[in-house]
Amino acid sequence: MMKKIILLCIVQAMLLTGCKAGAAASGQSPEPSAATIFSMDTVMEVTAYGAGDGLMKKVSSRIKELDAALSTTDRASEVFAINALGSGKVSDDTLRLVKYGISFGEMTGGLLDVTIYPLVREWGFTTGNYKVPDKSVITELIKKVDYRNIRFDEEASTVSIPEGAMIDFGSLAKGYTGDVLLKMLEENGISSAMVNLGGNVQTLGTKPDGTEWKIGIESPGRDGYIGIVPVADKAVITSGGYERYFKGTDGNIYWHIFDPRTGYPAKNGLISVSIVTDTGIYGEALSTSLFVMGLEAASEFWRSHRDFEAVFIMESGEIFITGGLENRFKVAGTSAGGGLSVIRP
Repeated sequence: MMKKIILLCIVQAMLLTGCKAGAAASGQSPEPSAATIFSMDTVMEVTAYGAGDGLMKKVSSRIKELDAALSTTDRASEVFAINALGSGKVSDDTLRLVKYGISFGEMTGGLLDVTIYPLVREWGFTTGNYKVPDKSVITELIKKVDYRNIRFDEEASTVSIPEGAMIDFGSLAKGYTGDVLLKMLEENGISSAMVNLGGNVQTLGTKPDGTEWKIGIESPGRDGYIGIVPVADKAVITSGGYERYFKGTDGNIYWHIFDPRTGYPAKNGLISVSIVTDTGIYGEALSTSLFVMGLEAASEFWRSHRDFEAVFIMESGEIFITGGLENRFKVAGTSAGGGLSVIRP
């Protein structure tokens, strides 16, 4: 079911952004080329205007290469080897993500922690065996979660972790992949492109006609969009509790975004956080960590940084946007009607 939902969202996003094959069919605009691939447990769509089949094949190969290195469940991946053996020699991509993980961990006070995997696995989000673990188990697993315990040797290209610790780049890998793909396209002369990596939307330049891309913010738990943001050369990254979840035997809903401080899914009134910023990896790190923070702390984080914008959707249906989106974010027809408020400096 989740794959079907993702596919539907991609089709809708393509329509919103004007990326259908006929959209650039004027004599002066380049023709679009598209690549669709299932990787990192989601459907990925790359559309580039003026790119040939050869370049799009390279794009697809690069996605597969990154997935092969960064997967937590692929027994042949670099991350799997580190988790199983406690150390390993890694590629430049994996080493960069380790460094990003440590950096974002420091920036967010540990609310973005790439060593969260022991908890994610215990709750069943990678195995499919969903369950609410005993509190005693969670207490023990939390002791293994601390990004500060990761060690790396840049010269030797090695990474090591303590016994029982495990790395999971699920909060960074798609954003990093989007950044890599856009750089690849730009280096090959492409100036207009969009990548949709299972909800992570990143754009290169504007559409061929010079207008901005219109990116839809999905309406949590409903079909369609709750709002639209026009962007150029930006990433729009969303983390939502409605994306992956299960219903426990206690009747409660548990989703895949964890609070490293408690070992439980973050529960603070937020249902969705979308970040608008320059790079995918920064947007993805923030969408996860600000979701964990909750609206009040996330608002203060924005006020102190001011290098991104955000859309916060509450379980109540209320929408909060940061000041830079005040005259840009447009509420769509599927809004839950909870009202729109602006977070100001």
